[in-house]
Amino acid sequence: MTGFMIAAFFVLIALAVPIAHAMVGGAAVALLLEGRTLAVLAQRLYTPTQSFPMLAIPFFIMAGSLMMSGKFGVYLVNIARFAVGRFRGGLGQVSIIGSVMFGGVSGSAVADASALGNALIPVQKKEGYSGGFAAAINSASSTVAVLIPPSIPLILFGLVANTSIIDLFVAGILPGLMLGIGMCTAVWWVARKRNLPRSPLEGGFQTMKKQLLVATPALMMPVFIIGTLRFGIATPTEVSVMAVAYALLVAGLIYRDLTLAMLWRTCVETGLMTGAVMLIIMGSSVLQWVLTAEQVPQNLANWVEITFAEPWMVILALNVVMLVVGAFLDLPAAVLLLGPIFVVIAQTIGLDVVQLGLMMVVNLAIGLYTPPVGTTLFISAAIARVGIWEVTRSLLPFYLVAILVLALISYVPALTIY
Repeated sequence: MTGFMIAAFFVLIALAVPIAHAMVGGAAVALLLEGRTLAVLAQRLYTPTQSFPMLAIPFFIMAGSLMMSGKFGVYLVNIARFAVGRFRGGLGQVSIIGSVMFGGVSGSAVADASALGNALIPVQKKEGYSGGFAAAINSASSTVAVLIPPSIPLILFGLVANTSIIDLFVAGILPGLMLGIGMCTAVWWVARKRNLPRSPLEGGFQTMKKQLLVATPALMMPVFIIGTLRFGIATPTEVSVMAVAYALLVAGLIYRDLTLAMLWRTCVETGLMTGAVMLIIMGSSVLQWVLTAEQVPQNLANWVEITFAEPWMVILALNVVMLVVGAFLDLPAAVLLLGPIFVVIAQTIGLDVVQLGLMMVVNLAIGLYTPPVGTTLFISAAIARVGIWEVTRSLLPFYLVAILVLALISYVPALTIY
């Protein structure tokens, strides 16, 4: 029945049915063909919502939304401008440095693309950047946010793979920095060819000191999260609640820009984003249950072990599958669908689950700026008011950087295992 379920799932997606509903529809087809009652479907939809660690998702989303709704974004952009604005194409590199710092607060590539894109793309166009190149920088660099803690995709992978979220958070830092440095280099190279201007921060070091002072409380959030988790002071769920309290304290007492309207808007945004994620979690839970009942992960792992002679070939095959899937499915849905299956395969070849998690998130993050479904690609193109294919042509250097970092993560375990 698995074949009918998968076929129904892809038919529904082709008909533009939302992914979460397509998952439920595919599972319903499988259950009906097996003669089961749909009451089982309702039970499986309800079960994953009762997970205590799942509470970390809305609270981390809310903490990031509180930070990004106020003055922090302005301070962050100024700090990034001081750091890299003096280089050729500095304003483009500001997007990337900003994403590295924003990633530690938002944990969401979509939030990052929207916030930094609206702030920087219009300014970049005024300085001579083509709309396609400005949108390409924003759409690619925003995916760094899914590696820098707190990362919502890493939390999801930790839950479905039953592995340590703390280890995933720590392991994501170095690949995130590698991706950021590689993209900065790509921007500098393109800017040098196109003779794009430098964009140093006006006011120099004195202005920088002031901006750094006021931005430090917000920039300390990822340090606070990692430190609290690493030393075992609290669980990820408890830390997420503490992060919200910390964000309220910073916005209310230090920046003093917290208003009832801002708090209401944050709660609404958190509810909408959490609802979207939870729908996908519920739908994927049903699919996973059917796949497990049919022993699909175990059968696939056995087939892989017989077909591929060497572990490096299996890793390559996994990467190819994830790259293809990431181009058609949104990141959370792909993590929840592929995670349980690929964990079984990873255990078969001795691949560390944390390393697999980083491979999966980097792979699927590339899909966020790859047609035809790339979320950050469409957001950035809309902000820049240019066509998708114009942006895609400018993305080639960023694809090369991402594939290089992915290869290093896949075949150099020391980069992700501590």
